[in-house]
Amino acid sequence: MFGVKGYGEAEYIFSMIKVIAVIGFILLAIVLNLGGTPDGGYIGGKYWHDPGAFHNGFKGICSVFTTAAFAFAGTELVGLAAAETAAPRKSLPTAIKQVFWRITLFYVVALTLVGLLVPYDSPRLFGGASPVDANTSPFVIAIEAAGIQILPSVMNAVILVAILSVGNSAVFGSTRTLAAMANLRQAPRILGYVDRKGRPLVAISLAALVGFLAYLAHLKQQRVVLEWLLTASGLSSIFTWGSICLCHIRFRRAWAARGHEPAELPFQAQFGVVGSYVGLALNCLVIVTQFWVGASPINSENMATRDIVQHFFLKWMGAPVVFLFFISHKLYYKTRYVKIDDLDVDTGRRQFNLPILIEQEKEEQANWPRWKVFYKLIC
Repeated sequence: MFGVKGYGEAEYIFSMIKVIAVIGFILLAIVLNLGGTPDGGYIGGKYWHDPGAFHNGFKGICSVFTTAAFAFAGTELVGLAAAETAAPRKSLPTAIKQVFWRITLFYVVALTLVGLLVPYDSPRLFGGASPVDANTSPFVIAIEAAGIQILPSVMNAVILVAILSVGNSAVFGSTRTLAAMANLRQAPRILGYVDRKGRPLVAISLAALVGFLAYLAHLKQQRVVLEWLLTASGLSSIFTWGSICLCHIRFRRAWAARGHEPAELPFQAQFGVVGSYVGLALNCLVIVTQFWVGASPINSENMATRDIVQHFFLKWMGAPVVFLFFISHKLYYKTRYVKIDDLDVDTGRRQFNLPILIEQEKEEQANWPRWKVFYKLIC
């Protein structure tokens, strides 16, 4: 409701709170793991040996791919802001590289430390009053296990801030996508209405209405509802990332077919087209593993046939939904496959004086000290 500026300001505040909290937790977790508290001893990798690090082996890892995808969903939103960026050649590379480091620091490092402090068979992980009980958060469990007071409440507050941040990003991303789809006549045209301040008000209203699904948490079958929404959203994210990789591959091929050089682009992926091929293959592999895990769930020998069928549709529901929308779009609009030579990569481009810009960038980079060259390479 407050436009792009309001979204940016809110996300800046939320991000600062999350960054401070996660860095603080990482430092605290290292101290706890090394036995730095009066009542705690050295933990190290004890829980990785007893009860173990990878419960149920490879299939156990595959079974949580959609949950992980749900957690990572939204990292692609930086691409939506590219069209509204004044200087994409400078700001976009920095923003995308920061996404990588945020994932490494806030996901990989933090979750690795949580795995060192909380065993997977901890009864508290499954002992919450509901599947959305904040007291079952492994971050909170790790802090309370050390006998630290007050901090668990602080961490719960940070979790609530993180939820607000997710909602903020979700509304921004979904409304921008709906408005763009409406302009392309892929959604009701009323969703494309934008007021004088650049806000897609109808799309925002629709996104707000979807938010009322949160009240489903009051149902008796809240755990089942959460699992269905979680897996559908997570698997759809896999399809989204796979589609992005495929679009990048076709775009770069069309770009070269038009006689353009990669240097003309405002931003180049660090791993180029090869990275997109690898990403597409991995996303397809994840989709295949979800079919496998759905058809042959963990402990399937102890499950009734009805439960196995329900589990399959739970894991795989997002796939037929995506295919249904794709096929319906093809049939309704009667669109055909567009060949590489027919792809239009020039309409709508910002007209920069590219030769001069590229030359200026080369001259500027030639005067950089080595530390700045290394810094710009990774950040």
